[in-house]
Amino acid sequence: MNVSIDHIDEGIAVLILPDKPGERIQVPVSLLPPGCREGDILTLTLTSDPAATAAAKERVAGLIKKIKKHR
Repeated sequence: MNVSIDHIDEGIAVLILPDKPGERIQVPVSLLPPGCREGDILTLTLTSDPAATAAAKERVAGLIKKIKKHR
């Protein structure tokens, strides 16, 4: 999905989705490729990370178990 950088203010970039002009995405400038400026077009890609998700679920389950044990 392509997005364009509408503006950058106080370290936050506001991205516009061309096919949904009323919707905006705010991201820290530190997540943008180096040298990006207002008006640039970016390709935005989101992917899931099943291994990280499983690890997070395991961590949370361990914490819940620990909390229940100490009640």
